[in-house]
Amino acid sequence: MRFIKIFFVGLLLCVNLVIAQPSWASKDFTKGADYAEVTQALNQLLQVKDTPEEAGYTPEQFQQRLTQLESQKKTIETAKKRAQCRNETGKTIGVYASDGGKTPSELYFLAAGQITDDDWDCDGFYLPAGTQVVFSPNTPVQELTEPIAVKFVDGTQSVATADPTTGAIQLNLEPAHVLKAAESNGLIPTLSQADIDTQIPSRELID
Repeated sequence: MRFIKIFFVGLLLCVNLVIAQPSWASKDFTKGADYAEVTQALNQLLQVKDTPEEAGYTPEQFQQRLTQLESQKKTIETAKKRAQCRNETGKTIGVYASDGGKTPSELYFLAAGQITDDDWDCDGFYLPAGTQVVFSPNTPVQELTEPIAVKFVDGTQSVATADPTTGAIQLNLEPAHVLKAAESNGLIPTLSQADIDTQIPSRELID
């Protein structure tokens, strides 16, 4: 009798695993707003592929934009976990994150050497005025005249590092959006790096 009970309990567990979606299953990011936005932008761009100059693109700019959108689309389609931000700058950095979609994206602070937990969704980085930044590999250094937020698409594993010689912040991937204070509805504060250095890192972001 005991063997029969164990058998049926085991059978019930197997049925639950087959029918119910496991809690560890990968999230489908193609159902999110980022994917819809990227897909729409890509479709619109492809409509002018034969005459890019009519849309204000040089052939080089058109190809660059096409590559960017295709890369973002692939990132969303192949992502296995929520977007994460890693801080390898050697100093505290601001990040925009939300608690797995349960809360709106807000500004938090990530200590050097830390990565946001994959239960959170890290949208991108806050960079104060005066920051020297390289927005993507093989692009020149720019010095910011105002604070900005750089945003990445769902599923992006973004890393901020610092050039050991110049101290410029380097991003491993080109952001999907670069937002200025006037475009952020108050989400981009005016902080200096010195202000950020005094912030206590947000422990809730870390596993």
